[in-house]
Amino acid sequence: MFNIIVGALLPIYVGLLIGYVAGKRGMVDNQNVKTINVMLMTFMVPLTMFIAIARTPRDVIIPNLTLILVIGVSMLILYLASLWIQQKVFKLSLAEGVVQSLTIAFPNYASIGIPLTLPLFGDQAALLVAIAIAAGSIFVTPIALAQLAMGTSAPDEEVSVKKEFIKGLIGAVKTPVFFLPVIGLIWAIIGIPMPKLAATAFQPITMATGGVGLFLTGLLLSAQKIKINTNVSVSTLLSNVIQPLLTFGIAVLIGINHEAVVQAVILMAIPSAFFGLVFGATVNVRPAVSGATLLVSSLIGIITISVFLGWLVP
Repeated sequence: MFNIIVGALLPIYVGLLIGYVAGKRGMVDNQNVKTINVMLMTFMVPLTMFIAIARTPRDVIIPNLTLILVIGVSMLILYLASLWIQQKVFKLSLAEGVVQSLTIAFPNYASIGIPLTLPLFGDQAALLVAIAIAAGSIFVTPIALAQLAMGTSAPDEEVSVKKEFIKGLIGAVKTPVFFLPVIGLIWAIIGIPMPKLAATAFQPITMATGGVGLFLTGLLLSAQKIKINTNVSVSTLLSNVIQPLLTFGIAVLIGINHEAVVQAVILMAIPSAFFGLVFGATVNVRPAVSGATLLVSSLIGIITISVFLGWLVP
């Protein structure tokens, strides 16, 4: 099992390292990353989410709506709690807090999801990862995008916080990274078969999403000074330990079956993702603490995932 975990996490380290070296050596401009970011967040990530969710059979989606609820609520609670901690305790701005909280609350399904869950859950692995992505896209993404828009817009004393949030939310739901996963979920629930030709046509893009995301993250890290501080330590604890425990509590409280509890906890024990950093890059918000958190969370993940697997999967 240890080899499986290391094998699932190893691509993260390699992808980050390649991007980091490319940025440090000046092979790729690590300051002007807008083009790569647009490619990733406007096309690659939304299309990957849409295909993954839309291909999920209806008879799998419907029984697992409670699993979507458990994962989505867990992500949302941790995201909001992390945002409060980032602003009140560590004094980050709203935009920086959003980026950091997304880094904490949204696990790295794009790169780790399938390699980690396939040996554990077999043919269900891809479906479970799609369900987890759908949960994050619906429960967390629109709120985070709205708050990111609020945090980077020019202050207007005449506009209330509520109106600013609603304005940001309207803008968020228009972005492909939100509406394409939602369309994918509706597609799956209605039961429309996904043409094999469509999945084949988008396969080169969807398969490259995780790698491009990690390369871009490494590129962003190369422009920052990596520093391990109290915030990084607390954030890693929240992501790697508190989130799966929170998910376990919510799952038991709702009363889902034991197999679903195990699936939810393992999915939420996956380390931090690059989504926070690439979301922030769209508005030029790149807190160094997010890069350090991603790095430490991924390294510590070897230990924390092993512990949760030892507890739940004898």
